[in-house]
Amino acid sequence: MLKSLFNWKVLLNLVVAIGVFVGLVWLTFRWLEYHTNHGQEIPVPNVINKSVYDAVKILEDTGLEYEVDSAEYNPKYKPFQVLKMHPLSSSRVKPGSLVRIVVNPRTWAPITVPDVINKYSGLAFQRLDQVGLKIGDTIYEPSIQKDALLRVLYKGNAVNPGSRLPRFSVIDVVVGSGPMRNISIPSVVGLSVKEARAVIAKSLFEVGLVEHEDGSKDESDIIYYQDPASGDVRDQGMQIDLWASKRTPAELRAKVEQLNSIYRMKVDTSLPPVHYEEVPTYQEPSYEPPAAAPVPRKEVPKPEPAKTEPAKTTSAATGAKPAGTTAEKPKTTATGSQSSGNKPATTGNATQQPAQKPKAKKVVVE
Repeated sequence: MLKSLFNWKVLLNLVVAIGVFVGLVWLTFRWLEYHTNHGQEIPVPNVINKSVYDAVKILEDTGLEYEVDSAEYNPKYKPFQVLKMHPLSSSRVKPGSLVRIVVNPRTWAPITVPDVINKYSGLAFQRLDQVGLKIGDTIYEPSIQKDALLRVLYKGNAVNPGSRLPRFSVIDVVVGSGPMRNISIPSVVGLSVKEARAVIAKSLFEVGLVEHEDGSKDESDIIYYQDPASGDVRDQGMQIDLWASKRTPAELRAKVEQLNSIYRMKVDTSLPPVHYEEVPTYQEPSYEPPAAAPVPRKEVPKPEPAKTEPAKTTSAATGAKPAGTTAEKPKTTATGSQSSGNKPATTGNATQQPAQKPKAKKVVVE
């Protein structure tokens, strides 16, 4: 085994293999030095605050590659001004190395217009402000969608949702101010259905029912009847029903009369006008409480005055009245009363009884 190992042929092959390996390694390193410019370095020039065009020219003359990147727009710097660079200036790099420069864009980055059409104006304004759009003029236009945002205008042109505009662009908005009142309805009889649609839309109305005589939906059919009639006044957005046919309105006179009996109300002007009289306002009667009935007073009987009778005199012999003698009047003994006719006094509820008549005394003269 060892004897065969030290054979001169084996040793020769081994030396040749080692030589080939060393040669390959040497060639590889030489190639790397040549390809990577080993040991060759150049300083990076300072291009900050220069315009992007000047910076690119300087880097190309130096033998460096470049990559341009735009940062967020900063109004403090000029458009296309170099703000940053990497590697930094005064660094040493190999020829052909890549240098990345950051440039201030010409304006703000574009943004997407949000979908705010037919939305309430207060919410639409808030959404537009959030994405970075500034609202200029607010134009009010008659529409049944009151306080709704109808269109977005940029430099006088309508902008659709999804369009891209520069950030902080000034836009105008069109807002609905409510429907117009008492608009005269146009006449579309004799026009085609297509032409009638355009006239109705221009007059701020909408097309309602479209009934074709033959059941088709041909837009070239001629309108022979409409409801409401032309000349009537309606508010904006009201619907106008149409009847169309391939025949002319003169050929459909009977059909028109039939529709008039249905949709046109005839007013009888032979009746006398109705007069309205004002009715006096009804007043509620005022009720007064009845007066209290007077309390009946109890009548107290008046006492009658006492009557006195003259005393009778008798004479024993002749029956004549003696001279110089008179009959004495008896005195009454009633308490609290006098013969002058005064009322007797009452105590409480008890009434005083009238005094009894005294009996006349007999006077005998002897």
